[in-house]
Amino acid sequence: MFTEPTILNRRVGWIEVICGGMFSGKTEELIRRARRAQIAGQRVVIVKPAIDKRYSEEMIVSHNSTSLPGIIASTADQIVLMTGNAEVVCIDEAQFFDNRLVDVANTLANDGKRVILAGLDMDYLGRPFEPMPHLLAIAEYVTKLHAICAESGHIANFSQRITQSGDRILVGEKDAYEPRARHCFRPPVDQKKGREIIPFDNGGVKAGTDGNNLKSSDSDA
Repeated sequence: MFTEPTILNRRVGWIEVICGGMFSGKTEELIRRARRAQIAGQRVVIVKPAIDKRYSEEMIVSHNSTSLPGIIASTADQIVLMTGNAEVVCIDEAQFFDNRLVDVANTLANDGKRVILAGLDMDYLGRPFEPMPHLLAIAEYVTKLHAICAESGHIANFSQRITQSGDRILVGEKDAYEPRARHCFRPPVDQKKGREIIPFDNGGVKAGTDGNNLKSSDSDA
């Protein structure tokens, strides 16, 4: 769990990068940090690229349906103009912005802002996804998240494309990608291997009980 650094001078800026593959919780973690900053009384602005319209035109939405209102930017340079009064600038799906995002992030941080960026660190071929490698290099804080492999159930680091397309940028969700571990990753395109998600059974304890009132037939007696 990332813990925000304690900075006495609120005009000191820095860069945080949240990276990982598809379905690893990057946007969810971005939203969590944004909400904590709001609770702390800071002015927060969340930006998303115009190309990403999967769940909402303007809302920042995670795959788990947590959301916050955001603003749309078509280019990285627009972000500077949109966040002048912000103390915290959150940028989702950073890999969809142009390489100018590196200079923009530095400009915002040098202006005393906390800059939080979330994005894919590798593309569907397993190659570094610009501008993320450069953002990782200049960031003070880096968090790498992992999903669960749809085939093996192991830790997943790669985004497996499961629909036919040779475009490097293909905005999609479960219809287009699966999280995969290294030994299950087969670029460029593989068949869907999705695992069934087993519901919680609470160990056989019904809701509303404390686990101490089990029937004798449920015990090991």
